Amino acid sequence: MKISLPYLSIVVFCLASISQVQGQGTAADYKRAADLGKTTRNTVFYSPNSFSWLEGEHRLWYVNNTPEGRRFVLVDADKQTKKEAFDHAKIAATLSLATGKQVNPDSLPFNRIAFKSTDTIEFESFGKIWYANLVDYTVEDTGRKPEQRQWGRRGYWGDSNDGESREIPSPDNNWVAYIKNYNVFVRPAEADADEIQLSYDGALGHHYSSRIAWSPDSKKLAVTKVRPNTPRKIYFVESSPSTQLQPILQERNYLKPGDALPQYQPVLFHVENKKSFAVDPTLIADQYSLSRLEWRADSRAFTFEYNRRGHQRYEVFSMDAATGDVKSLIVETSKTFIDYSGKRFRKDIGDGKEIIWTSERDGWNHLYLYDGHTGKVKNQITKGEWVVREVVHVDEAERYLIFTGSGRTIGQDPYFIQYYRVNFDGSDFTPLTTEDGNHQATFSSDHSVFVDTYSRVDAPPVSVLRDAKNGKVLMELEQADATTLLATGWNYPEVFHAKGRDGVTDIWGVIIRPSNFDPNKSYPVIENIYAGPQGSFVPKNFSTQQGMAALAELGFIVVQIDGMGTSNRSKAFHDVCWKNLKDAGFPDRIGWMQAAAAKYPYMDLDRVGIYGTSAGGQNAAGAVLFHPEFYKVAVSSCGCHDNRMDKMWWNEQWMGYPIGPQYAECSNVVNAHRLEGKLMLIVGEVDDNVDPASTMQVVDALVKANKEHELVVIPGAGHTSGGEYGEKKRRDFFVKHLLAVEPPVWQ
Repeated sequence: MKISLPYLSIVVFCLASISQVQGQGTAADYKRAADLGKTTRNTVFYSPNSFSWLEGEHRLWYVNNTPEGRRFVLVDADKQTKKEAFDHAKIAATLSLATGKQVNPDSLPFNRIAFKSTDTIEFESFGKIWYANLVDYTVEDTGRKPEQRQWGRRGYWGDSNDGESREIPSPDNNWVAYIKNYNVFVRPAEADADEIQLSYDGALGHHYSSRIAWSPDSKKLAVTKVRPNTPRKIYFVESSPSTQLQPILQERNYLKPGDALPQYQPVLFHVENKKSFAVDPTLIADQYSLSRLEWRADSRAFTFEYNRRGHQRYEVFSMDAATGDVKSLIVETSKTFIDYSGKRFRKDIGDGKEIIWTSERDGWNHLYLYDGHTGKVKNQITKGEWVVREVVHVDEAERYLIFTGSGRTIGQDPYFIQYYRVNFDGSDFTPLTTEDGNHQATFSSDHSVFVDTYSRVDAPPVSVLRDAKNGKVLMELEQADATTLLATGWNYPEVFHAKGRDGVTDIWGVIIRPSNFDPNKSYPVIENIYAGPQGSFVPKNFSTQQGMAALAELGFIVVQIDGMGTSNRSKAFHDVCWKNLKDAGFPDRIGWMQAAAAKYPYMDLDRVGIYGTSAGGQNAAGAVLFHPEFYKVAVSSCGCHDNRMDKMWWNEQWMGYPIGPQYAECSNVVNAHRLEGKLMLIVGEVDDNVDPASTMQVVDALVKANKEHELVVIPGAGHTSGGEYGEKKRRDFFVKHLLAVEPPVWQ
C-alpha cells in the first residue's frame, strides 16, 4: 500500500490533536511536573530517616516530622519508653535570646544533637556550636567552630613516592622507619642516632613504598617494593570558567582498560639482623591489586590479598615472619569474574586462627569459615538459593555474626533486605526481621538491640525497636502517615514482576503512573535504565520517586527494571553481563514490559522511550542501536559508550582482560550506524568520571553515518544528567517524539 506525504501529514496532525485532547504534554502537565516536588514536600509524617544511639548506652534519639512540626525524640530501650528529648519551645526561646534571631520551636535550626550528659546537649546552629542545659535551659556558645568536612574523590593507581618519605614510628616508639634514596632505613628514635640501611636494591623505577607496616613486636617490617606504571591522563577544556575569560585546560590521571598497572612485591625485613625475605613475584604475577598488608597480633606473620588482573583469581597469602615462607590461605577462582568490589568480606578470628570469608562458589553469595592455619574450609556458615548482602557484626567471644541477606523468604521481593543472626558453625540460624518490606537497621553499640525501619515503594515506613538476639519487637516507635501525600493526587508505584528470558527467573520492577491517570487513555512507556553490574537499582524503599513521577506527569507510564546482568541475585543471573555489557538485560526488560502491557493495555509498546546516565547512558543509547524494533526514543547522559574509553577499574571487572573483540562488539561508537530511532546525547564538558570524549566519538560516528541526532553539551559540568536544563531538554524530547506534541515554550 502506497501512502502519500499529505496523508502522512494528516495522520501526524491527528495524533498531535489526540494527545492534546487527552491532556498529555500540555503546559498544564508541565506545570504539574515542575510543581511535584513542592506539592509533595513534607506530606509524609512520622517517618524519621535516621536514628542515633548514644555510645555505650541503650538510649537513642531521632527527629520526627509531625503535622505540628519537627520534634527530637529520645528513646530508652531498656525501659521501652520514648519522649521528647527536650522542651522545644524553651530551646527556641533561649537560642533566640542568645543569637538575636527568630527561632521557630516547630522547626529548630539544627538537625543533630550530641548528649554530653543526661541533662546537657550540644548542637550546631548559626555557624557555631552551642551548649544547652536541659534543666534550666540556658544556652551558651562553646566558642568552637563547626568542623569543615573534607570530601575526597576516588583516586587511581600510581605511586607518588619519589624516593623519600615521612618517618613511621614503631609500636614501642623505639624506632622509626623511612624511605631514603628509594630504599628502606630505620634508626633509633632518639635524636642524632645512626641510621641503619635495610635494603640496597631500591632504585628509580623500582623503589620501596612509604607504606611501611611495623610488626606489633617492633622487630620486623613489611614493605612493598613498587615497579610503577606509566600514567595516563585525560584532558578537557573548561570553556566558560567563572574565574577568567579564557578557557582552562584541565587534566586528570585516568587509567583505561588495557593500560599498564603498578606491580607490588611485599618484602619482610628483620631489624636486628638485617635479613630480608621477598615474596616470589611469580606467586603474584600480573596484579590488578595487592592490598591489606596486615600483621598478626603476635607478630608471627603478615597477610596480604592478591587480585590477579582479569578478576578471575583472588588469593589471600600469609608470610611467616621467621622464615619468610609464603602460604596461600584462601584461593577464589571464577570462569567469569569475582565481584571483589561488591561481595568481598574477610574477618580474621582469634588472630588468624580462623577466617570468615564470602564466596559465590556454590552459585550464591554465602559465608564460609576457614581454618586460618591450614587454609581448609571448616564449614559453610550460610547456604541456600539466596544471597548474603552485608556482614553487620561479628562477635568473636560468643561466636556469632549478624548479617543482611535477600531472597530467602519465598513470596517476597527477592531484593528485600532482611537481617539474620547465625553461629560460626551455621547453627541457630535466626531471622531478626521478617515483615514483607525492605529493612534498614541501626544497632546499639553493643549490638544487643536495634531500630528496624521497613517499607516498600507502595507502603510507608514502620519503625520498631527489636531485640538483636531473637528479633522480638520490643516497642513500636513510629508508623508513617501518607494521607496528606495521597491527597495531592500522588499515586503509589506498582511493583510488578514477570518471567525473564529463561522463562523461569522472575524479573522485578516498578510501574509509575501520572496523578491524573486514566485507564481509558493510551500512554507511551518510558524506561529509566541503569544496568551497571555493580548493583541492583530498582527502588525498594518508600519515597515519592520525584524524577520518574514528574516525568510521568507529562502523560507517560514510567518503569524501572532490574534485568539479568545486574547484581544481588544468583551468580548465573549476574554472569549474563560478562564480556557483554551491550546485553544490559534487554531481553528481560522487553519481556517484562510486554507482560505488563498484556495486563494493562493502556501501555502502548509502539511508543517506548528510554533514558539513563553514566552506565545508564550507555544502556539508553544501546537500546536504540541494538533493539530499535522496540525502543524508539532515547536520551543518553554522560554514557560510557565504548568501554575501552572509560575507567579501568569498572570496565575490566565486567568486560574482561586482556582487551578483546568483545569491547568493540559492545561499543556504541562502533555500532552507531545502527541507529534507527530518535537519540539525544547529553554530556558535561569536564566529566572526570566518564571521559566526555566517549560521547563525542559517538557523535562523530553518527555524523559519518549521516544519522540524525541531538547533542546537548553542558559547559563546566562534570558527570551529570544535565541538571535542570538537561531535565527540560529530556522532557521535551520525549513529549515531541513519543506524544507527537510540540512542547510548550519554557517559562
